[in-house]
Amino acid sequence: MTPPEHAFETYVVGGAVRDQLLGRPVNDRDWVVVGATPEEMVAAGFTPVGRDFPVFLHPQTHEEYALARTERKTARGYHGFEFRAAPDVTLEQDLARRDLTINAIAKDADGRLIDPHHGTADLKAGVLRHVSPAFAEDPVRILRVARFAARFGFRIAPETQKLMREMADNGEADALVPERVWQELARGLMEQRPSRMFEVLRECGALGRVAPELDALWDDPDVAAETMRALDAAAGAGATLPARFAVLARWLEPLAVESVANRLKLPADCRELAQLAARYANTVLDAAELDAPSVLELFNVTDAWRRPERFGELLAAAFAGEADPSGRARLERARAAAAAINAGEIAKGSRNAGEIQSRIGAERLAAIARALKS
Repeated sequence: MTPPEHAFETYVVGGAVRDQLLGRPVNDRDWVVVGATPEEMVAAGFTPVGRDFPVFLHPQTHEEYALARTERKTARGYHGFEFRAAPDVTLEQDLARRDLTINAIAKDADGRLIDPHHGTADLKAGVLRHVSPAFAEDPVRILRVARFAARFGFRIAPETQKLMREMADNGEADALVPERVWQELARGLMEQRPSRMFEVLRECGALGRVAPELDALWDDPDVAAETMRALDAAAGAGATLPARFAVLARWLEPLAVESVANRLKLPADCRELAQLAARYANTVLDAAELDAPSVLELFNVTDAWRRPERFGELLAAAFAGEADPSGRARLERARAAAAAINAGEIAKGSRNAGEIQSRIGAERLAAIARALKS
């Protein structure tokens, strides 16, 4: 749908153009408006929503239209910018402030591409390349490059790698707030090859700045290689975000997990599952050797009775990349058998809470023993 009648020019920009050129689904479109004032946008029926700079919602499509703008660095960190949005700001000036050439392509109403930084060539070559030295002014861009590497499998241009290393070395990444770091890491974890994100962050030195606990995995190259292989396997299996993060935690001490969880301000589901993985992943992996009492204890300490979905995620994290999943099937079979006992009937025939708990435990143990023999 076209915008209402107006005198200004509109262009689709960024990810929508990039993904269309790659033949990938386009779910959201962002627009840049050239030659307009905020008052003209409102008069044309757009609704203002931007807080940091003028952004408006289209009256019919509700897509975002941002006034073309330039930016100037005023302080460290990704908040330290001063924006200028005015009718005389050109499309080329707006594109010049963007992070990567593949994200600095615009398309006009006639479908013509405006590509002053040769992003289409980099798309064809599979290269992530920064637009200008201003890339170094925003540390979030390090995380975005790593995330895009995980999504597209593109290589990083040598000059961009060099710039990212310099940014990590000079402490620019230290200005990142935990919430933004986790936001980018979480999105990267959900890409098809999340290991690539961590490899990129590790190569440029940024991982040690934003998550030194995870960076420490590379103290043992074999552990790092196994973790990255398992992480990609979890992604290939469609694992949840908590399960994918828990793959990283399998090799960490519980105190290290707590440290990185606090550092990144992890959501509760990711924090809890990571702690379980750090404590019990090895026990889970030994499932084929566990006897019935050990299996019952594992179910109890992981609260598998009240949180069966979370226990399933723990299994997904522990067995990610394992060639023989028979141990996982063994635990799933045992848990299902134990969960099927009739706790209500046991409660009716018991005299007190202690007896109820004891009898339920005994029934669960017997059910697990039968399941392990089947």
